Amino acid sequence: MLYTNLTMFYSVIIPVYNRPDEVNELLVSLAKQHFTNFEVLVVEDGSTVPCEEIVNKFSEILDIKYFFKPNSGPGQTRNFGAERSKGDYLIILDSDCIIPEGYFDAVEAELKKEHADAFGGPDRADASFSDMQKAINYAMTSFFTTGGIRGGKKKLDKFYPRSFNMGVKRDVYMNLEGFSKMRFGEDIDFSIRIFKNNYKCRLFPDAWVYHKRRTDLKKFFKQVHNSGIARINLFKKYPESLKLVHLLPAAFTAGLLFLLAVSCFCFCGLIPILFYALIILLDSSFQNKSIKIGAISIIASFIQLTGYGSGFIRAWWKRVVLKKDEFSAFEKNFYK
Repeated sequence: MLYTNLTMFYSVIIPVYNRPDEVNELLVSLAKQHFTNFEVLVVEDGSTVPCEEIVNKFSEILDIKYFFKPNSGPGQTRNFGAERSKGDYLIILDSDCIIPEGYFDAVEAELKKEHADAFGGPDRADASFSDMQKAINYAMTSFFTTGGIRGGKKKLDKFYPRSFNMGVKRDVYMNLEGFSKMRFGEDIDFSIRIFKNNYKCRLFPDAWVYHKRRTDLKKFFKQVHNSGIARINLFKKYPESLKLVHLLPAAFTAGLLFLLAVSCFCFCGLIPILFYALIILLDSSFQNKSIKIGAISIIASFIQLTGYGSGFIRAWWKRVVLKKDEFSAFEKNFYK
């Protein structure tokens, strides 16, 4: 049974901080959509390299608005855009995403099939991405790194949409007062509040995006390290949100350090590490049809696991053991 035959109007909200080139690519992909019943709100979060000139190039192609505000982080920037939007549903996209031409067709089809108060979709790597971006995408979506829960149709438990590709019904967004002021994990916090308030949240498997993520390993480490911190911040707010799977990167990190210490005295300590690296090499090389990407994926995968694991351990020590509050514990990690 169809939920509705009415065509929805959508508001696409894009927070951006110093990424004009990526905003241009995203806007190009929005201009190519088969479905055109949407507006676009680009909200500049105190950037020193603004994208206003790029946005202006699309003023005759898209129903688009540009705003500039002082830096306050992505969550509050999304709220700023939401308050100035008029869509039935708000579509939250990260500035480093590109959407396929049928993205809104897929969203419309899902909403007509079954109601959803909120939804999200998976992400993929485009053929045009650099080898590094493809390797990082593998590290974030592979079964051998994250269990595949970020890149596929199957999820471990409830589906928690992430802010790189999230849709929310307008009245639901406003009732929940949008994103919180959490430093890290504000999108998962928002998803948890969606479930706690008995709203219906669904995965739209065909409403996927190309997600460029980070472009180098240093930035990637910082991203996943902050994600590990976020998991403990969420645990402090919602103890029931911590699952066994969230402990695995920390266990991997501790195990890796132990094996490296053993290898100083005995080569056998390196065997499990080399075996895991071989699995990553073969799997990524097969998926990406490139041994080079497979080799880079080994580094990216170890960074993904140890970055998240070290952030998790660091946050556990500061927030659980030392009992510091969220803001004083991570002053140097915030936003920029």
